[in-house]
Amino acid sequence: MNDYRGRFAPTPSGPLHFGSLVAALGSYLDARQAGGRWDVRIEDIDPPRCPEGASDTILRQLEAFGLHWDGPVRYQQTRGEAYAAALERLAKAGLAYPCSCSRKQWRDYPIYPGWCRNGPCKPEAPLAWRLRSDLGLRPVVWHDRLYGRQCLDPADLGDVVLKRKDALWAYQLAVVVDDADQAISDVVRGFDLLDNTPWQRQLQAALGLPEPRYLHLPLVIGDDGQKLSKQNLARPLPEDERVRPLLHQAIASLDQAPDPALATAPVEDQLAAAIANWTPSRMTAGSTSKAPDWPDA
Repeated sequence: MNDYRGRFAPTPSGPLHFGSLVAALGSYLDARQAGGRWDVRIEDIDPPRCPEGASDTILRQLEAFGLHWDGPVRYQQTRGEAYAAALERLAKAGLAYPCSCSRKQWRDYPIYPGWCRNGPCKPEAPLAWRLRSDLGLRPVVWHDRLYGRQCLDPADLGDVVLKRKDALWAYQLAVVVDDADQAISDVVRGFDLLDNTPWQRQLQAALGLPEPRYLHLPLVIGDDGQKLSKQNLARPLPEDERVRPLLHQAIASLDQAPDPALATAPVEDQLAAAIANWTPSRMTAGSTSKAPDWPDA
């Protein structure tokens, strides 16, 4: 393998759906065509949202679709010490601060107003930790492999939470620390996460961490026109013979024009052809695809 290293990092709040499959598939194809490594990381930093057995279900679903990963699966619940060390560095540099404010208090503002930047308004209350988005790298400029040049100011997005009031770690800090620790060179994920990139690049710069390349994939939408997600009760993926036509449709959702003759071929054959023909430039920035239906078992 070369120095390419990709990853798929689902939150185990439920089983994978078709949109999850498209995201996993895009990152898998990109890594495999590059001759690189593809890791799976379970982002289980929010236990109340992660029902028992969901992680195992996700891993079984990936295997059913032929998406086999390299090396051991990483679980973020085991990574608290690394996140604490990163937060301590940010706090010492004046880039993170404790915050007592609740969402209800600033609900009339488009972003958090930064009321606790000079000290928590209520030091006796439970405290979260936020990133000083007005300091550090600004604006954030990067090249997305599909969407091209991006330029966003993190301060326009607000001071994102790094550690919650209930002492659970937040996504932005955990993903940055783990991407660096796992030497992730390429982040391939859905377009819905593109606007998270400025905070992540700001954290990477503040912590002296490498900056991966980014490729944000077109989204899959449901019948209601909304992004397919577990929150809107997207249908779980099957793990039986129905995976073959669904994998073919997932490849098509990435605008890769799979051979119709492979629509019911074994997943190994479909993936081999998709890897050989993977061409990200076929995708159209801003496009979406509809989630397919499939018969009940």
